[in-house]
Amino acid sequence: MRVLGIEGTAWCASAALYDAETDSVLIESNPYEPDSGGIHPREAAEHMSEAIPEVVDAVLTAAEEDHGPDAIDAVAFSRGPGLGPCLRTVATAARSLAGALDVPLVGVNHMVAHLEIGRHRSGFENPVCLNASGANAHLLGYHDGRYRVLGETMDAGVGNAIDKFTRHVGWDHPGGPKVEAAARRYAAGSDGPGDLLDLPYVVKGMDFSFSGISSAANDASDDGVPVEEICFSLQEHVFAMLTEVSERALSLTGADELVLGGGVAQNDRLREMLASMCAARGAEFHAPEPRFLRDNAGMIAVLGAKMTAAGDTLSIPESAIDPNFRPDQVPVTWRSDGSVARGRAPGASDGTDADRRGAEATVEIVAVGEGGDGSGGGDRSGAAADRRVIKRRVRKAYRHPELDRALRRDRTVAEARLTSEARRAGVPTPLVYDVDVPEATLTLQHVGDRDLAAALDGGTERAASVGRHLARLHDAGIVHGDPTTRNVRVGSGGSDGRSTVATDGPTDDDRTSLIDFGLAYHTGHVEDHAMDLHVFEGSVRATASDPDPLIEAFEAGYAAVGDDDVLARLRDVEGRGRYR
Repeated sequence: MRVLGIEGTAWCASAALYDAETDSVLIESNPYEPDSGGIHPREAAEHMSEAIPEVVDAVLTAAEEDHGPDAIDAVAFSRGPGLGPCLRTVATAARSLAGALDVPLVGVNHMVAHLEIGRHRSGFENPVCLNASGANAHLLGYHDGRYRVLGETMDAGVGNAIDKFTRHVGWDHPGGPKVEAAARRYAAGSDGPGDLLDLPYVVKGMDFSFSGISSAANDASDDGVPVEEICFSLQEHVFAMLTEVSERALSLTGADELVLGGGVAQNDRLREMLASMCAARGAEFHAPEPRFLRDNAGMIAVLGAKMTAAGDTLSIPESAIDPNFRPDQVPVTWRSDGSVARGRAPGASDGTDADRRGAEATVEIVAVGEGGDGSGGGDRSGAAADRRVIKRRVRKAYRHPELDRALRRDRTVAEARLTSEARRAGVPTPLVYDVDVPEATLTLQHVGDRDLAAALDGGTERAASVGRHLARLHDAGIVHGDPTTRNVRVGSGGSDGRSTVATDGPTDDDRTSLIDFGLAYHTGHVEDHAMDLHVFEGSVRATASDPDPLIEAFEAGYAAVGDDDVLARLRDVEGRGRYR
């Protein structure tokens, strides 16, 4: 099968021929290069209308020279997301070409194509994908027939966030390569790892935000900080955020493969961070060659071939573009293998104490005698032995040492303080026995016997109880910051059978406790409270086989105790994703 793909979501007019028999890809591209920073939609559409016929003709001519007049078996095009005028030009060209050649038409989601080209080139079975491009940034994982958004930017795309700074200092588009070069010069001229500016670092579960860091970088420039120093610090913070949320996604789903996509994925420092993180986890990492990272028709043609083979084609009336085409709206017809979250790789976490490999810390379960001597001993049980958790936030080699120290210290202190405050507010949490801030280590009460991620099916009462817990937490002016299904423990409270605090729920088996308050903070703002709910619901959608009843029960539990304004704001937050 040979498929001609056409790409034109924003800035790059591209056409490609994919030959499935030889697994070869010919790509012709003509990028739009604005005179000043940023993409101007009208200019981009004008460029697309001029360049698309040229690149299509070049590829079609090459195909017919090599394979004759019947060279093309299908035409695939980028249906969205993207700029409407650009997408319409591409769709019109694809429809005309498919009609003239009398071959099937295939509409491809641009962001899913970024993921699929990484999966195709790597040979991975069930990877998590980090898409890092100009207008977008998100994490995807395959689950129950669709690619689910595990985490995403809640404001700017990663490339746009960087470009906001480069426009401020007067650099032309694209700004990313210029920031990378300036950061490299700064690092080369520094003794050691280089000084780091204090910039905002905003991670909320597996979601993240870049607007604050762009503004802070602009302010630093206005204050006279050398531009190379700002570029270095900007990269170190932004890419550490992306790497951290990628590791959180691997931890949540149990996946042990990560692929990278998007134009920003060409940055060597980002690739270095992700490779370092995966190596430390024992996970595999792959980034395709640069021609498949920037916007290109090769990935459209490759996915188009898979969709054609699955019979996933379009009639002309069905082929309308969708500028807001989210990847989780795409039925994945071309795969029949298992989900990342449900079909875990051997050795991946099942939510029990057998595997406590988190994204941020290692956890050791120790037995303490009746007298609390801490001497361990594995044979004691019941009231004669109490199990405790030794949680150590591990150093992350991918992060700048100064940033890593600050995050480990601040999160250890926050977890100790806010775990105890939440408990006093009536929320089931572990007791905190000891805090070692220099070593970023906590000694906590052991609660539950498994994570909620491993006990979701049929657990509507558990989901409802989490809603009530978060409502009480918010009423006390506390945001958890990372209330995923991996940070809710299910079971009989404390390890000796005693309840952590008075809880709701009909049985000990359904009792839930909140853990891991490292990203928690004080706030009474409805926006921050709604983000807590958004994070939890996102983790449910990523791991549950039937998420809707669980989410409904969760929101009902929250409504029974909490503020209706938070649920109203949640609807607004859900609509802000970059792919809605």
